[in-house]
Amino acid sequence: MQIKTLKVFLLILLFGSAFQLHAQDRIPYNEGRKYILADVKVNGKLSYNEQTVVTFTGLEKGQQITVPGEETSNAIKKLGKLGLFSDIDFFVNKIEGDSIWLDLNIVELPKLSEAKIQGVKKSKVEDLIKDNGLTKGKIVNENLITTTKNYIENKYKKDGYYNTKVFIKTIPDTTEGNQVKMLVNIDRGDKLKISKINFEGNEKFSDAKLRGAMKNTKQINPIRIFKASKFIKDKYKEDLTSIVDKYKEKGYRDARIISDSVFLNAKKSKLAINIKVEEGRKYYFGDIKFLGNSVYSDQLLGRILGIKKGDTYNGVLLEKRIADKSKPDGEDITNLYQNNGYLFSNVNAVETRTANDTIDFEIRITEGPIAYFNNITVVGNDKTNDRVIYRELRTQPGQKYSKEDLVRTIREIGQLGFFDPEAIDPKFKNVDPAAGTVDIEYNVVEKGSSQIELQGGYGGGGFIGTLGLSFNNFSARNMFKKEAYKPLPMGDGQKVALRLQASSFFQTYSLSFSEPWLGGKKPINFSSSLSHSKQFLYSGGSNNVDRSKSFNITSLSMGIAKRLTVPDDYFVFSSSVSFQYYDLNNYNTGLFTFGDGSSRNLAYTLGLSRNNKGVNPIYPTSGSEFSITAKFTLPYSLFNGIDYADLENQKEYKLQHKEGDGLTIIPTSSGQEAAIDDYLKETGENTGIYQTVGSDYTQASADKGKVDQKKFNWLEYYKLKFKADWYTKLAGTQSKALVLRALGEFGYLGAYNSGRGLVPFERFFVGGDGLANFSLDGREVVQLRGYPNQSLSSQDGDTVYNKFSLELRYPLTLKAAASIYVLTFLEAGSSFKDFKEYNPFVLQRSAGFGLRVFMPAFGLLGIDFAHGFDAVPNYSKPNGWETHFIIGQQF
Repeated sequence: MQIKTLKVFLLILLFGSAFQLHAQDRIPYNEGRKYILADVKVNGKLSYNEQTVVTFTGLEKGQQITVPGEETSNAIKKLGKLGLFSDIDFFVNKIEGDSIWLDLNIVELPKLSEAKIQGVKKSKVEDLIKDNGLTKGKIVNENLITTTKNYIENKYKKDGYYNTKVFIKTIPDTTEGNQVKMLVNIDRGDKLKISKINFEGNEKFSDAKLRGAMKNTKQINPIRIFKASKFIKDKYKEDLTSIVDKYKEKGYRDARIISDSVFLNAKKSKLAINIKVEEGRKYYFGDIKFLGNSVYSDQLLGRILGIKKGDTYNGVLLEKRIADKSKPDGEDITNLYQNNGYLFSNVNAVETRTANDTIDFEIRITEGPIAYFNNITVVGNDKTNDRVIYRELRTQPGQKYSKEDLVRTIREIGQLGFFDPEAIDPKFKNVDPAAGTVDIEYNVVEKGSSQIELQGGYGGGGFIGTLGLSFNNFSARNMFKKEAYKPLPMGDGQKVALRLQASSFFQTYSLSFSEPWLGGKKPINFSSSLSHSKQFLYSGGSNNVDRSKSFNITSLSMGIAKRLTVPDDYFVFSSSVSFQYYDLNNYNTGLFTFGDGSSRNLAYTLGLSRNNKGVNPIYPTSGSEFSITAKFTLPYSLFNGIDYADLENQKEYKLQHKEGDGLTIIPTSSGQEAAIDDYLKETGENTGIYQTVGSDYTQASADKGKVDQKKFNWLEYYKLKFKADWYTKLAGTQSKALVLRALGEFGYLGAYNSGRGLVPFERFFVGGDGLANFSLDGREVVQLRGYPNQSLSSQDGDTVYNKFSLELRYPLTLKAAASIYVLTFLEAGSSFKDFKEYNPFVLQRSAGFGLRVFMPAFGLLGIDFAHGFDAVPNYSKPNGWETHFIIGQQF
């Protein structure tokens, strides 16, 4: 045995390298010797099967190898790529003739048993561990330590902690084999803000204007709300480009940043920035020629370009008119071609001559062949049926390529509400210029489309419980298929909502259903709803419920809405029929003018709307929504034969009870005795006693209720409403866009017959959060934050209102799990008894700020803090601050 060992040792000396082969060795292969590999033995403390390790090396028994040589070097490289081992070495165990036995010594990298993070709040630790993948069993190598360190430092630098330092240490875990604990110590340091941004060399623009061009890098300003004065390197570089663009917009083509520096101030508590610019001279546009255009004329292209000879040079505007990268649907020359099939077109602006301060341009156009959509597919929809998506697509196989249709399709898929609108991604597949075809694959990510509302609380003097279920992707055709219940049949895009609300003195039940594609061939929306509510007379003072006195409402509605093709296909025409039956049983509360009897409301509603908001229905960043509706009943007074003016006179009769004489009726004007006799016969009152009294009489209302019962047996009215809603992106990207919302509303309730007058139902109540609280009389509650609910209208409601609102929104996150944005707003509005009193400039004003959270399972939740600058009616002081909770409103 000793002789064999000696022979091996002598051979090792002969080859001069001990046959120890490392990944970094560079021994020429022609110096090695060829052997037949007899076996490879793996040494080291391993958690992996020995044969598995050998298999990964690529070495096999009986294989001819060169030692040292390429085969063992490749084996080391293969094992190294696995990232599982720290040291990999081959040694010669023995050599017999042409056969060689090798030992593979490897040291397995340790695994993570636990990660501890210090220096931050406990609530942040879990997210940091998750973001870096520091889970138990993770292989701990230099790459993991480096990436973890860089991620945490960059994360806190983005939040303004510019001096963040991260120290990572690994400690062997004595309780586990080959495992380590990772200790991460984070020193964020002070949050550094930018104290000052200084400019040098600027004469044409002031420091303030140049600082204004920097959208993401701001110096400290206590007035600014949405932009913090933190330094983020990548954003800062973008802002340097924005400064140059500012000059280009005003003709200074040669403007550039000569130097810039970011440094700590003297106290090392804040950052300061110095930027030196070179402005150059001001230029103007000269001759602009179009080359290569055969499809569109120079005149048409010139109108779209919108730049004429002699205009001040504006490089930013020129780029946008050629191809506006900030607007996928922008009105530019590139989109003109792209929207008409020329997918392979190319448009470039080239400077051809500069003379003094004038620059000539050529707009060089390569039109290319017309392209057509070929295969159109959708992936990622696990629950929603394909046909629900495909019927919304504006891109059809064989259709001429259109970028406009592509952008519109993204909007339509997002508007369905079944997918994360921020994740819709159309991928171009198999783009073939020779064949003139392109495949489009729409990638979607489904989100929860059903919502649940479960509330409990005290209101109106008692406990109120609410259960609401909304299924926004329902499938009615699969209701009788047992296998479709997961937990309910879903996927056909229909909507079903059930809502139950109850307390000790009222119950409300409602059910609604809608089908967006009635018949399945055209976008015709069918909707229907059924509801019933019952309320008993409740005494707030004594907390008693009198169940012998009740008020019931049964409602039914059905409607159709059809998408139009003219003026464009954003328009929708709708019509619906609704019926409400009001039944009062000894319910004398002052809410209505009678306590016993019934009233009926049969109405027809027509509506015309246009909605091109995009792309996220929860957080639109562009587009608008306009709507005008007209709701009216039949003009019953034209054919029912009732003299309503005479009924009004009967209401003026004064009634007085007098002992021994029975009921005494006092006419309020001469010549009414005959009318009184007729009225007594009709109502069953037959006292036959008339008596004139002085001014000290009391007025009763028994006859008034009977007259109003007759007057409002069938409601007669018409109602007009108009709403305009705009969204404008002021800055930022789609997922981080600062958006301005402008809103205007107007409503009017009128009567056909002035003798019959306005109905006490269907009125407007302005003020507060806009949530309808026990709206038993068909009222419309109009939101105006900064004032108590319904406080800006009369007790019985008003017939005219207008409202104006400006709202600035900024998203914190628009992820599918939860969309969150903050807002600040200015609002003004008011309501009026009738049109004679209407004055659009008499307004109650307010301002405030708030937060919105949308979660697919619960809908929209929010809170607003608003200050009312004016007094509510009958008060003299400004209303002041109000807090409003928002539940379920999409606004």
